[in-house]
Amino acid sequence: MVKTQGRRGEVALELHTSLPDRFARGLRLWALAENNQRHELQVEEIWPHKGGAVAKFSGIDSISDAEALVGCELQVPAGQRAQLEPGWDYISDLVGCALVDAGREIGKVKDVRFSGGEAPLLIVVIGLAEYEIPYAEAYLQGVDLARRQIRMSLPEGMLEVNAPLTEREKQEQRGTRK
Repeated sequence: MVKTQGRRGEVALELHTSLPDRFARGLRLWALAENNQRHELQVEEIWPHKGGAVAKFSGIDSISDAEALVGCELQVPAGQRAQLEPGWDYISDLVGCALVDAGREIGKVKDVRFSGGEAPLLIVVIGLAEYEIPYAEAYLQGVDLARRQIRMSLPEGMLEVNAPLTEREKQEQRGTRK
């Protein structure tokens, strides 16, 4: 949920679905907060607005109630999810999967980010570092949800190019190298 919208507890939504019509009055959803706490919401009203939607949820009746929802991710309960076409995956199914490159596990998917580029970015934890790996069809070999694996063929050097900056590189960027 992006921001409050209106005075009666409405919130503006950024939709990441190919099925926006399924969001209708009475639908029960989970609101997942950044601290991983969830609470159930029921759609009271919803309407399209500027490429997204505005929603009013039962029991959320003021701007201050709505502010508590800003930053939450709305999730459809797993039992109510729509069947996806082959080649499509739910983000929640990808999180926690091992990323396998050339037969070797290189890390675990922590999150998926939408950056405005063509492909979403898998946030992969390798050791203590996080890497952004494009979830692009060109690299994807397959997803095995039963084994919790995403198999990719990454271009040579991608992890090195995408590596977090060292302390020295950060200092050089700031112009404070000693």
